[in-house]
Amino acid sequence: MTTQHIAIIGAGIAGLSCATTLQQAGHTVHLFDKGRGIGGRLSTRRSDLWQCDHGAQYFTASDPAFGQQVREWIDAGVAALWEPALQVYTEGLWNAPKGMTNRYVGVPGMSAPARALAKTLDVQTSTTIEHLLHTPAGWQLHSAEHGALAQRYSQVVIAVPPIQASAILGEASSMLKKVAQSIVMQPCWTVMMQFTVPLALPFDAAFINTGPLSWVARNTSKPSRSGLETWVLHATPAWAQAHLEQTAQEIGPELIQAFKSLGGAEPDSWSAHRWRYASSEPGINLSSIWDQQTSIGLCGDWLNGGRVEGAWLSGRSLAAKML
Repeated sequence: MTTQHIAIIGAGIAGLSCATTLQQAGHTVHLFDKGRGIGGRLSTRRSDLWQCDHGAQYFTASDPAFGQQVREWIDAGVAALWEPALQVYTEGLWNAPKGMTNRYVGVPGMSAPARALAKTLDVQTSTTIEHLLHTPAGWQLHSAEHGALAQRYSQVVIAVPPIQASAILGEASSMLKKVAQSIVMQPCWTVMMQFTVPLALPFDAAFINTGPLSWVARNTSKPSRSGLETWVLHATPAWAQAHLEQTAQEIGPELIQAFKSLGGAEPDSWSAHRWRYASSEPGINLSSIWDQQTSIGLCGDWLNGGRVEGAWLSGRSLAAKML
């Protein structure tokens, strides 16, 4: 086997999953991410007094391979089962959810499984890859911070949201760019609220099917969380899209008021975060895409039904095609 030098753009779960699979097969892999940390939407906001998972709230495991990965994370102490008191709210009525689903979280924060995957990988953060250039020696990456990178790569994986993937691709692969441009992404506004006195609500988390909210959760009900009681609110994609360009100061009070109408209270402090590319429209299940002619591939949760499990499987799927 000839060792390949492979660049992976994006150090979320999809990129990390792809990288670990390729590295285990004996290839040299370099990851680049524009953020200061890794994990993508497996993300936790922290202060001296509180912490809050403001991206992905939990993950499930229906695929046997991902189930094995979750068990390994649990054994390593970077994930745990979360068993919240869960409710569903629809048009003024509260009900228990149907069926039984095991929900898992990273510990002590959601990014812990991503950091475990990255432990043996070469990851360069704060590096925004803007475009690719094909040279006789292979693909060259250009970043906003460092200009043209010296290393050449025989293969490139792009594991970022589709609108960003399309920009990076440029003219490198018309086939992949067409796919990326066809995907419609949905935003999400998130509010993180802190309370010095815990709320006496009869649930730890709830799916909301009425109004601007889609999800509320007591973050401190998750294993290994500490600090002030903290709740997280997620807006519906439609509401977030309609309020996409408003400021955090404008949207926060509206979502907090919706939380108060569910029995919540005014927080002692709060902050908001906008995820511009939070999820893809339902029905997209391409798994991953590999362009054999250009040696460029796409992976990500947006190609595989969303969610953490979909991202992990998408990265593995692309690595299998490359191998």
